[in-house]
Amino acid sequence: MHGSVVHVVTGDIAEPVPTGDALVSAHPTARLLVLTADCASIAMGSPEGVFAAVHAGWRGLAAGVIESAAAAMGDAGASVVTGSLGPCIHAECYAFSPPDLSALVDHYGDRVLGVTSAGGLALDLPAAVGAAFARAGVTEVPGVDRCTACDERYFSHRARGDRGRQALIVWRDSP
Repeated sequence: MHGSVVHVVTGDIAEPVPTGDALVSAHPTARLLVLTADCASIAMGSPEGVFAAVHAGWRGLAAGVIESAAAAMGDAGASVVTGSLGPCIHAECYAFSPPDLSALVDHYGDRVLGVTSAGGLALDLPAAVGAAFARAGVTEVPGVDRCTACDERYFSHRARGDRGRQALIVWRDSP
C-alpha cells in the first residue's frame, strides 16, 4: 500500500489477507510475508518472540511504517527490537525529485541524501531505513546489502520494469 498500516497477526489469517505494509506477530506458527521489488524489505524480531515483516517504500518511510511496526511489537511484548534490511534499490540508481526528498530529509535528516551514478539527486534508501530504525529504537543487524537495480538476481520495477517481486518471510523459531 506504500503507507504505514500495520496488522497484528494473533493466529491463522482468514482470507482475504488484509492489505498493509507491515505484519507483526508473536504467534508460534505464524509466517509473515511481504513482497518488494525496489522498496525495502525488513525483518524485525525480539527476544520475547515478537517478530515483524515490513515493506518500506519512500512513502511508507515518510508515513512512519518502521516506527509503527516497532511500536506494535512493543505493544505485543517486545522489549528490545532488532531489524535487518533486505535487498532494495540504492542511491546510485534512485533518482528522486527535490519535493519528495525534502519531506524525507525533514523527517530523518541529511543522512538520507544520496547521489545517482549520473550525479543527480537521490534517496539513499538503506540510510533512510537506518534513520527510521534509530528513531524507533530498533538495533540494526546486518542484512542483504544489494541494490535491486544493479544486481540482476533481484527484481527491479524501476530499473528493468520487472513484474516479479522478492518475498521476505519471517517466522519465530520454536523454543
